[in-house]
Amino acid sequence: MDEYQILERVKDWYRTGSLEEDHDYFLLNDTTIISDESYKYSRLNNPSISKQVIGEVVYDITDYESILEFPLLQCDFIPYAFLHKKGYVIRLYSAFGPGSLPNLKYIIYCIRGITGYEFKDRLVIELVDLDVAANNLNLPKIMSSVLGSKLLTGNNMIEVDEVDKIDEQVRSQKLFAGHTCKDAYNIVYQYFDENKRELLKEVLKISEAYERVFRPRRVVYDTKTWQPVLV
Repeated sequence: MDEYQILERVKDWYRTGSLEEDHDYFLLNDTTIISDESYKYSRLNNPSISKQVIGEVVYDITDYESILEFPLLQCDFIPYAFLHKKGYVIRLYSAFGPGSLPNLKYIIYCIRGITGYEFKDRLVIELVDLDVAANNLNLPKIMSSVLGSKLLTGNNMIEVDEVDKIDEQVRSQKLFAGHTCKDAYNIVYQYFDENKRELLKEVLKISEAYERVFRPRRVVYDTKTWQPVLV
């Protein structure tokens, strides 16, 4: 299954009405999509299901055009997903469950415009290769600086505060045209949602950096025709 087929699979799954906002889902290597709750329950009886997970699907709705345009700019999920892929498990709680996900390859964002909003008939699906995004976010280096000797031992359990430190270091980097992910998002928010068109040049620079960091595969669907559209 190539990346375009995955995007189509997520679109078709959305059309069944099975996706719920603020929920996470897992894409298995047989193209099945299951909720995080179903995954955790299945893992109790079949721990090997963790090896079948190849993608995480994040679904949400928004009335912000900036989020539809730059869904990955919050830089969330990727550090957590990469830690689980590398064999680390977060103590107490993790949306990715209680075990590692060695074959996790994709993070897929699925975002719909809210009813009554200008883009209510748009569904944006953006897919990134986890390894590519993690490397461009310098995650291996940051993990090494925070976890230290844990990288060299069999102890794969890490604390929440260690994950927070990794996340903070990722977010503090100025990878988006000289801006942190938070500052870059504030700029695109002002441009798209507050109509500050004087920020166009800076938004274009951020857009170029966004493409370079995440290398996303993106499709926008018209939910009336279910055909790909530009916006």
